[in-house]
Amino acid sequence: MLPADWIEHRRGDGELVGWMLADGDGFRVYDLLGRERTPAPGDPIDWLAAEELLDGLGIGYLADRWTLHLVDGTRRPVRIAEASPRGVTVVADEYGAASAVGAVLDRYRLPFPVTDELSPH
Repeated sequence: MLPADWIEHRRGDGELVGWMLADGDGFRVYDLLGRERTPAPGDPIDWLAAEELLDGLGIGYLADRWTLHLVDGTRRPVRIAEASPRGVTVVADEYGAASAVGAVLDRYRLPFPVTDELSPH
């Protein structure tokens, strides 16, 4: 669930790229997975720097491969199918299966913001 005090930031074409949270005289930055992306986490930056950081981050990282760390210790390569404040859905991507047309894939629903159970591949 999206915290009520997060301020959305959209790039010039209207696409949502993340959020900012007021912290003292500055702002902390969060990506579309709800992960803090402030350069020094917990150390706020000014509004313009926060906007530039989110604009530079964009949304391309959502298309990358990720690793899902399951509770039994298993690690699965996954791709993000959906990311929103309601949750994040990932699909199994062993051997590029997520790109196969008509493939039936294992799906996992993760809470927002994601925890360290999902990490860059």
